Amino acid sequence: MFNFVGKFFKLLNGDASPGQIALGFSFALFIGLTPFFSLHNLIIFFFVFAIRVNLGAFFLGSAVFALLAFGIDPLSIKVGEYLLNNPDLLSMWTELYQSDVWRAFKFNHTLLLGSVVISILLFIPMLIISRFIVSTYRVRIMKWFEKLKISKMLKASKFYKYYERLGE
Repeated sequence: MFNFVGKFFKLLNGDASPGQIALGFSFALFIGLTPFFSLHNLIIFFFVFAIRVNLGAFFLGSAVFALLAFGIDPLSIKVGEYLLNNPDLLSMWTELYQSDVWRAFKFNHTLLLGSVVISILLFIPMLIISRFIVSTYRVRIMKWFEKLKISKMLKASKFYKYYERLGE
């Protein structure tokens, strides 16, 4: 747990832009909340590696959201069930299922469909909120903490230098 928190603060204190970190957390929603071995996750990985996304934030966020997924899965199943059983959408689902490409995405599964929809709905709010949190942390908290005498003393200690070498 200590290592996890240390990696999180190292990520926040790093050189990556707040936008890159926020994109990493936002794309992590899809990997963490949806079943991992799904075709849409390959597309997410393609986007993550094709554009400038902080990989540390992406993998850290994926682990956090995978843990949260256990609590969100019942909601995902209800959302997927509602969408699949909606009479207004029945012809669309039937038409999509007739296509081999769409059948490969397995959107006929309630958990997968519901978790993808929840991830899509949360993507923009996660992007905005995580960017705000990272920017606010860097401007206010990180600057304030670096000015503290105890922080300066810790950075000068041998223990801190040893800890930094472990992180590399």
